[in-house]
Amino acid sequence: MAAHQEKKPSGERNRKSTQNGSRTPQVQWGRAWEVDWFSLASIIFLLMFAPLIVYYFIMSCDQYQCSLMDPLVDLLTGNKHLSDIWNKTPVLTYKAAGMYTLWVAFQVVLYVFIPDFCHKFLPGYAGGVQEGAITPAGVVNKYEINGLQAWIITHVLWFANAYYFHFFSPTIIFDNWIPLLWCANILGYIVSTFALIKGYFFPTSAADCKFTGNFFYDYMMGIEFNPRIGKWFDFKLFFNGRPGIVAWTLINLSYAAKQQELYGQVTNSMILVNVLQGIYVLDFFWNEAWYLKTIDICHDHFGWYLGWGDCVWLPYLYTLQGLYLVNHPVQLGTANAVGILMLGLIGYYIFRVTNHQKDLFRRTNGNCKIWGKKPEYIECSYMSMDGTKHYSKLMTSGFWGWARHFNYTGDLMGSLAYCLTCGFDHILPYFYIIYMTILLTHRCIRDEHRCFSKYGKDWKRYTAAVPYRLLPGIF
Repeated sequence: MAAHQEKKPSGERNRKSTQNGSRTPQVQWGRAWEVDWFSLASIIFLLMFAPLIVYYFIMSCDQYQCSLMDPLVDLLTGNKHLSDIWNKTPVLTYKAAGMYTLWVAFQVVLYVFIPDFCHKFLPGYAGGVQEGAITPAGVVNKYEINGLQAWIITHVLWFANAYYFHFFSPTIIFDNWIPLLWCANILGYIVSTFALIKGYFFPTSAADCKFTGNFFYDYMMGIEFNPRIGKWFDFKLFFNGRPGIVAWTLINLSYAAKQQELYGQVTNSMILVNVLQGIYVLDFFWNEAWYLKTIDICHDHFGWYLGWGDCVWLPYLYTLQGLYLVNHPVQLGTANAVGILMLGLIGYYIFRVTNHQKDLFRRTNGNCKIWGKKPEYIECSYMSMDGTKHYSKLMTSGFWGWARHFNYTGDLMGSLAYCLTCGFDHILPYFYIIYMTILLTHRCIRDEHRCFSKYGKDWKRYTAAVPYRLLPGIF
């Protein structure tokens, strides 16, 4: 989407905002202003059960060899009580607390105090100070994009320790996985609670805050749009990318090291998980500046959904395949391994090229070529809350002419490839593809609801031109 803007005369803005003495509804941009009963019930359910889901999955691998059914059978048949399972669960330790505190502090230092230098010698990489998308209140924030640099520094130190210094074992993450879970939960709740309090008493941009009057909804979905401390510490950018996604590849490396320790080898399935998920993580940081224009930054407010989710849900449930393979090593046949690799790479190609087409179209305001031709698009307009009228172009060429969210299709192909590395003996490693299917389908619907509220009749023209969401000819 390419965009420019113009300021409407105040008299015209007033005529647009009032009709027959009443105000028109505010633009639906970001999260909701009002909460319906279904949304409230869903949020309370997630607040209550999401932490239990994470615990149940991790506990199942720790005590039941990753079986999701055996704990339930034990409880239902009376072989075990909840207290028996809980008493076998490793507790929070000083070692884990120290590790986690150092880890987060180190990522804060890399994020805040070391300006990016990678963009100075890596062709095509957009690092350093970058502008984000315009907020509903008309604010354009600046960000220090240095995630790739932080990832490189972190992993260089990790490999230097593993092969030279030997200060700690590469299996340290796996060996302290459940005590670290308690640390991650503590941070997630502290950050989410602080963000709620900050939104009420000292917001970064009061005009971008949203209050529904419902505590549970505001706590989960957030009040502030872009909470910050100081000039550069942006909560959304830091917690979306660091510490969880930087840790993602380290966690997988720790799983591989544990597999080597237990069985004397690293299976090709574990290698595939490390490679395919490593590509995804590197892609995220290489395109971190592009990420500033995605739904997480452009629409979501910062609350428990992002704060706790990025600290706990992401690192613990997105890495289930590696954890499973520690308990159940799988050596894939050559044909299966190649097939899974190709599925993952094709999915990544679709994901990346689709996003690149949109980014190129946006950066050039449509003055580019997509698949060798000048792209087609639909011109549309919308209003921000300060009365500024903005113009956008919604592309209908390339992969964006196939489906409105074809990048998600590639993402789902990659997600399936991760899961297929684990074979078919247990359902646990397939949680990721099930979850991602639900998440991305919901995100499609949520994003399109916002776009319809934002663009109105122009959005209807766009959906008529591109009728499918994910799968051309099907959905």
